[in-house]
Amino acid sequence: MLKDSVLMITGGTGSFGNAVLSRFLGMDFNEIRIFSRDEKKQEDMRIALSHPKLKFIIGDVRDFDSVSNAMQGVDYVFHAAALKQVPSCEFYPMEAVRTNVIGTENVMNAAIAFGAKRVVVLSTDKAVYPINAMGISKAMMEKLMVAKARMRGGGSSDTVLCATRYGNVMASRGSVIPLFVEQLKAGKRLTVTDPNMTRFLMSLEDSVDLVLYAFEHGTQGDIFVQKAPASTVGDLARALCDLFKGSQDIDIIGTRHGEKLYESLLSREEMARAEDLGNYYRVPVDARDLNYNKYFVEGETGIADLQDYTSHNTRRLDVSEIKNLLLKLDYIIGALNA
Repeated sequence: MLKDSVLMITGGTGSFGNAVLSRFLGMDFNEIRIFSRDEKKQEDMRIALSHPKLKFIIGDVRDFDSVSNAMQGVDYVFHAAALKQVPSCEFYPMEAVRTNVIGTENVMNAAIAFGAKRVVVLSTDKAVYPINAMGISKAMMEKLMVAKARMRGGGSSDTVLCATRYGNVMASRGSVIPLFVEQLKAGKRLTVTDPNMTRFLMSLEDSVDLVLYAFEHGTQGDIFVQKAPASTVGDLARALCDLFKGSQDIDIIGTRHGEKLYESLLSREEMARAEDLGNYYRVPVDARDLNYNKYFVEGETGIADLQDYTSHNTRRLDVSEIKNLLLKLDYIIGALNA
């Protein structure tokens, strides 16, 4: 499947790109293209990895011509380029639309035009019942993917479009763990928005596993979710205080713009259609057409009896379990030894 093929990773200099490359550079890809607009991060990655399979392309997903030039000859696409920070998207919502919605459409259109075999787009829990601009833009991205997949028809020559959806990745750039570690190492009190907030605890390796699962098993319009444990932000803070021998005193500063109390990975409506695959859920494409008469005879039943899949109702880790999980992260080990 991979032999002599070409893979493109948009936003490939980010946390996901760095993690997935550690696995892919040893595989049979003929070429791996890193497409992003940050020349400094590309230069750093080029020097650090110095690998003959890697090709770096400066470009922006917002520009269709830029994406098209990079897409020629590509077999597989991992679309990770996005604006991800909730507060900045709240203040500049059209920037989120240009990157997360229009940019994704550019990537999918270019992949279809040049005959790529498969595109996996990376989404977020914030797309489920979105309350902030970042989540709304990602929800629209998912809708775009499903709509285009629905029109592909499923022929053997069609580009397969599918998506993964996951919560905050532990220790990824801009997440709360690096902030807490920085505060602890500086001898400061931790600033916690709301200690009762819950978040899924998913490692970068878990997110890579999820994307690779979708890459291997996805069919037109599928959305894949990985099951994961969760914790309160307060317990996460206490676990880090224990590991770094810091003060257990925290300052509660209140929620930020657009922040949710808990993460939702599947809505009730999606749970009615989701397929339980053990470690994953698969949400198949809603293949209904615009014949509204069907809704009176083919509607989904039992939705009222179902729950969303959230960080509030998944397995909750205690402080000891959180510490054990954190100690598996290279970032935490490195910070403890620094």
